[in-house]
Amino acid sequence: MMRIKPYKHLTFSLIMRIKIINSYRTIVAVADDDLIGKKFEEGGLQLDVKENFYKSEKKFSEKEALEIIQDMMKEDATFNIVGEKSIRVALKSGVIEEETIRKVDGIPFALVLL
Repeated sequence: MMRIKPYKHLTFSLIMRIKIINSYRTIVAVADDDLIGKKFEEGGLQLDVKENFYKSEKKFSEKEALEIIQDMMKEDATFNIVGEKSIRVALKSGVIEEETIRKVDGIPFALVLL
């Protein structure tokens, strides 16, 4: 099982991007800001953190991200979460569990369909 160290305290640094895409289902794309625009490969797997999907106009702190994720959990939403900081906040929110986290080239990610 993958272990992600839990946060003791959330930070107020603007380190994450959250983009809400309204389609036939709401998609909540959450990513660490420093991973946006990068592609990771390992074996036959690829993780492409595309700007047009993950990059929002605004950066968010972990505290803000936690509130947004918890609010969006009430909706009929799909979550795409990439990066260690984003995964930690998602774990804290309860939208994911340790067992749902995978890694590609050392980068943790999770997909959730509520």
